[in-house]
Amino acid sequence: MFKKILIANRGEIACRIMKTARRMGIATVAVYSDADRTAVHVAMADEAVHIGPAQANRSYLLADRIIAACKQTGAEAVHPGYGFLSENASFCKALEAEGIVFIGPKVKAIEAMGDKITSKTIAANAGVSTVPGHMGLIADADEAVKIAGEIGYPVMIKASAGGGGKGMRIAWTDAEAREGFDRSKSEAASSFGDDRIFIEKFVEEPRHIEIQILADAAGNTLYLNERECSIQRRNQKVIEEAPSPFLDAATRKAMGEQSVALARAVDYQSAGTVEFIVDKNRNFYFLEMNTRLQVEHPVTELITGIDLVEEMIRIAAGETLAMTQAEIGIDGWAIESRVYAENPYRGFLPSTGRLTRYRPPEEGQRADGTIVRNDTGVEEGSAISMFYDPMIAKLCTWGRTRETAIDAMAEALDTFVVGGIEHNVPFVTAIMRHPRWRSGDITTGFIAEEYPDGFQSVHPDAETLSRMAIAATLVERLRVRRPVGVEARRLSNVIPVADHFTRVIVLGDDRRTVSLMEAEDHVRVSVDGSKPVTADLDWRPGALTATLTLADRADTWRVDPVTSGLRMRGAGLDAQLKIYPEHIAPLARLMPEKVPADMSKFLISPMPATVMSLLVATGEEVFEGQPLAIIEAMKMENVLRAERSGKVETIAVAEGDSLAVDDVIMEFA
Repeated sequence: MFKKILIANRGEIACRIMKTARRMGIATVAVYSDADRTAVHVAMADEAVHIGPAQANRSYLLADRIIAACKQTGAEAVHPGYGFLSENASFCKALEAEGIVFIGPKVKAIEAMGDKITSKTIAANAGVSTVPGHMGLIADADEAVKIAGEIGYPVMIKASAGGGGKGMRIAWTDAEAREGFDRSKSEAASSFGDDRIFIEKFVEEPRHIEIQILADAAGNTLYLNERECSIQRRNQKVIEEAPSPFLDAATRKAMGEQSVALARAVDYQSAGTVEFIVDKNRNFYFLEMNTRLQVEHPVTELITGIDLVEEMIRIAAGETLAMTQAEIGIDGWAIESRVYAENPYRGFLPSTGRLTRYRPPEEGQRADGTIVRNDTGVEEGSAISMFYDPMIAKLCTWGRTRETAIDAMAEALDTFVVGGIEHNVPFVTAIMRHPRWRSGDITTGFIAEEYPDGFQSVHPDAETLSRMAIAATLVERLRVRRPVGVEARRLSNVIPVADHFTRVIVLGDDRRTVSLMEAEDHVRVSVDGSKPVTADLDWRPGALTATLTLADRADTWRVDPVTSGLRMRGAGLDAQLKIYPEHIAPLARLMPEKVPADMSKFLISPMPATVMSLLVATGEEVFEGQPLAIIEAMKMENVLRAERSGKVETIAVAEGDSLAVDDVIMEFA
């Protein structure tokens, strides 16, 4: 077994690999860029080596820097995690030439499966079901339009060397095929250094289901059941689960056996994933094989009890698998939510900055038997950089059934505190409570279909608003009056006897009048004159969350003071409640509302980004929907379009310029 390994990655996956290595008694080496000098994975490792500037192509993507770090520290092997150099055959060859072990598959498998055109040919020859399409190289946009018409719309335009949703577009018309080809080709060149494109039929009402495999050098190859990854946004996975609520035993077996056949066809060794698209009739088609550890691997670990990182290390060290296919079972259900630094209320635009608050839910087994796991590479005070993927954490829950796992996830998300940057916790929390998600009736179009106009905070229903109003009033009571014993957590322990307190809670056009009637050992509340009921609030001044227990039901919200009220977030809701004394509430109606400035004359940057292309010139007439500029952020290209027709008066930036959020790109007459 190895004595020391280097992790050629950063963030949560570097930390996750180090946890397993530490448990196995293996020393670890971290590598870091200028931006990651104080990162969690650096502090967690036994040794750390600086490898360059913040830009990935000047640090984490430089094989010679990684190899030099191995030589400097005496690391015998390299685990690449995912992304960066994890599927780079040249890197593997360079390691092999230096006598350093790559903890992953051999070069043959990486080369064969890394090219989507080649991989589909191999898959077909191995008896794996494949999607109809054109696997040859496509010269230009005109040829792309011709091929798309022959296949029949809709089609998927994909980068041959792609992954992670980059270099991928769906086209429904000739115009979309033309633009999709140009954008995919450009994005593929900048992300992978390979601009080859292919086109295949887009399967409607699809589900994205993948099979986890393990294979050793002795030829033992197993499938560890499936994960469903259908909840996606722009082809980027958001929520994953294992097993799939859609597959039956026969389909699972067929997909697993085809995945094993493909792995054997390329002499696969290590952990890998075979991805399929599955239609509504459970017909399945090969998409690609990822020759690395997947982001969503924890859900497979939770239902099988197998540590995939440990198995990868043991296989790389020459050991054979200790289990058989018959021993691979499915124990319970696991859900993973990817927590991203992005603003769900502004089209999921990336958010950068420092985490002023970071309080994830406590990991481990709960009293009800459910399990919470949080894979993360940040802590309070960490910076979210524009140079890397915006993932903050992967929150996972396990339960005996899908329903209990989902309920555990909803509860864990409600207690997940992230401050200082925008994040998608409200969005994934809303999905956990969405009836269609809970029923399992999902496709890869779920987000586009259920949130066609983007995600907006849901207005609470009448009962929920009343409960929020009660919690807000109880919080306000403690905020305005801090008696002796304020360190106690329960409201009934800190409020004097025979006291009364009333507040009017306003949210938009809705209002609730909440009255507290305090006795010696409890507090009773009345909403709009209703019959008083006993309530209990778990909160103290300065706490980040508040839990209201009322009628044997507990609700947890993130609470933050705002002007004249409280911002409460939880259960997919994000509401700013105004809190007024009774005599002030009528006057509040008379206060003028601040009207946002009119920005319709400007094209502004929706995110921190780099200007890739300016598609119009000063003085040019533009029409609604016309592409105006292309910007790149976090390795993704975004086309900015005109929201109305007009004339370009000034252009404030040049190609190559860096942009901050809301920077003006151009102004219209």
